[in-house]
Amino acid sequence: MKVVAMIPARYASSRFPGKLLKDLCGKPMLVRTYETVQRMGLFDDVHIVTDSIKIQKTLASFNIPILKSKEEHDCGSDRLAEVADGIHADIIINVQGDEPFTNRTDLANLIRLFQQDIDGSIDLASLMLPITDIKKIENPNNVKVIVDRNDRALYFSRHPIPYQRNKLKGTNYFKHIGIYAFRKQALLDFYHSPKGILEQAEAIECIRHLENGKTIKMISTDAPSIGIDTPEDLQEAEKLWQKKSE
Repeated sequence: MKVVAMIPARYASSRFPGKLLKDLCGKPMLVRTYETVQRMGLFDDVHIVTDSIKIQKTLASFNIPILKSKEEHDCGSDRLAEVADGIHADIIINVQGDEPFTNRTDLANLIRLFQQDIDGSIDLASLMLPITDIKKIENPNNVKVIVDRNDRALYFSRHPIPYQRNKLKGTNYFKHIGIYAFRKQALLDFYHSPKGILEQAEAIECIRHLENGKTIKMISTDAPSIGIDTPEDLQEAEKLWQKKSE
C-alpha cells in the first residue's frame, strides 16, 4: 500500500495574505510543515501542490519540488484531486500547510486504519477532538461532528450537534480536525461530484462525501490542531517552535 502526503498551498488568504511564506524561526512556514512531514518517515512521497509562482520560487530555493495546479479551486481537496490522477498512490493524506505542528501519532493512526481495513469499506478518514468548553461548542468556526457506534461520521455542522433538547448529562461533543486521509478513488470522486445543498448551506466540504454515500471513519485525538490563521497566531507559533527546539 503506497501512502502519499499532499500539502495544498495557495498564496492568497483572506485573513493573513501570504501566510505560508511568512518566516517561522528562520524558514518559511510551509517549508517547516514540509520538513516536519518528511521527518515522520510515514510516507512514500510528500508533495506540495500549488498554483502560486511566489510559492514555487521560494520552495525552489530550498530544493523542494512542487506539483502545479490551476488557481480556481474552492478548497484544498479540489486542489489535490486535480493532480492526484497522475500520482501513484493508494492512500493520500491531506496535510494543511499552515500546521507545522501536525501530530505524527495522528497521521500514523490514520494510515493504520486503512492497513487494517481489509474489505475496503472505508472511503476516507479524519480526526475529531473532544471539546467541553461551551464557547468552543457554540463557535461556528469550530466544525462539530457526530458519529455512530462504530465512529463513522453521521453529520458535520457549525451548529452544536447534538442539540440538547433534553439536557442529557454525559453528551459528548467533538470538533472536526481537518486532516483527511483518502483512498485515491474517493478523492477523485469528490472532485467530480457537484456541491450538494447541505455542503453549500454549512460551507463544510466533507459533507459532500456524506451526500454521495461515502463512509468517513473518525479517529479521536487528544492533540489539538494548531493552525496559523493570523499574525498573532504566528507569534504564538514562534514561541512554541523555539520551545520545541530547546
